[in-house]
Amino acid sequence: MTAMSDEASFIARMRAIATHSAARGLMDDAAILPRPEGAVVLTHDMLVEGVHFLPDDPAESVAWKLLAVNLSDLAAKGAKPLGVLVGYGLGNMEGLGSDSAWDMGFAAGLGNALAHFDVPLLGGDTVQMPANAPRTLGLTAIGAAPATGSPERNGAQAGDMLFVTGTIGDAGAGLALLTGQEGADLPPAAKEALIAAYRLPQPQMALGQAIAPTVTAMADISDGLLIDAQRIAQASGCTIRLNLDVMPLSSAYIALRGNSSSSRIAAATAGDDYQLLFTAPAEKAETIASLINEQGGTVRAIGQCATATPQSPQLVVEYKGTPVTLPARLGFEHGTAATPK
Repeated sequence: MTAMSDEASFIARMRAIATHSAARGLMDDAAILPRPEGAVVLTHDMLVEGVHFLPDDPAESVAWKLLAVNLSDLAAKGAKPLGVLVGYGLGNMEGLGSDSAWDMGFAAGLGNALAHFDVPLLGGDTVQMPANAPRTLGLTAIGAAPATGSPERNGAQAGDMLFVTGTIGDAGAGLALLTGQEGADLPPAAKEALIAAYRLPQPQMALGQAIAPTVTAMADISDGLLIDAQRIAQASGCTIRLNLDVMPLSSAYIALRGNSSSSRIAAATAGDDYQLLFTAPAEKAETIASLINEQGGTVRAIGQCATATPQSPQLVVEYKGTPVTLPARLGFEHGTAATPK
């Protein structure tokens, strides 16, 4: 009996996950997915070891994160997931050959994440990485746009309010804990909550689908609240005034860093929150709050949109009514950070 190669073993494990008929048992080079009525939303994100996750992060949590960050992009479009395609670089450790234990842990974690979010694996590709190369992973998520159309970043209007779901800064704080930068005396429950926010982000799919017909612009917060707010302002050609003091923080975050202007700036620039940032007319605030409450989420109004002028910056941040000087780094951008975001 011939032993299976590591790639064949990994594909066999993935084949057990890919049970949707469109995947064809991963026996073909492409999935065949019947086109749903309306538009299809496509998104692709990659994770690279040492950039987007830590080398000692569990393989299972990396798989969860790879799926979740892509589903978060669909959430920002109000899209219902139809399936995913995975690109996977098999590990190769110099002197040890393949890193099959990590690979299989990833496969198991991906299976759990797909089941949790009820999303089918439709296919993908595997390659063998060079010895000691950083793990490099990619995933394409496919979704069905809402009948009303997917909100974009460019729809914010003067007079709209700026809203955010959930709490901000927890994932960045979790990363700081994992890298030993702070938090030695933090209570265990708070520490676990912050680390979970970093390793196991929760895409706001139900919320995105519920509010998509009501909002004027929407994005997920992947790189940081400030930089993603600025992107909405730039795309929409408006000025956004953001009230830092009403930005929602978790009790775990406050236990770690307090509730000062500087701790709020740190939260607003950290990234990896995967909450929804959106604009809507003020008269829609009650409707939005009701829709989000029905899905078990929370929402907070944190700013307003105004007409842009040649003299006005596109992002103005205030703390208790006083303008705040913007930090040089508004959020995560490739090439500007030495550690994972």
